[in-house]
Amino acid sequence: MEVNGYTIEARADLTDADLSFADLTDADLSFADLTDADLSFADLTDADLSFADLTDASLISATLTGATLFGTTLSGAILYGADLTRANLEGANFEGADLEDTTLKGATMPDGTIHE
Repeated sequence: MEVNGYTIEARADLTDADLSFADLTDADLSFADLTDADLSFADLTDADLSFADLTDASLISATLTGATLFGTTLSGAILYGADLTRANLEGANFEGADLEDTTLKGATMPDGTIHE
């Protein structure tokens, strides 16, 4: 897995995993490979997804309130209807991600600003 130009070994390989509707509150998924994973309707409240790879993952209507997504790759991810209230998205890559109807109130944006 490549993170910010560095090749690192993923802490957990959850590529293509079906975690839809899972309760992952407070989970430590930092440095996990969640490429193409289905996290639709999952509860990731206060989860740590720092430097995780969520390329092309489905996060439809997922709850990520207070989650840490520092340096996370979300390229091509589907976040339709996801709740990212107060999430830390600093340094995250959302290139090509679907953010339609996503809630970002109070989230720290990739550039470090706070979304209102």
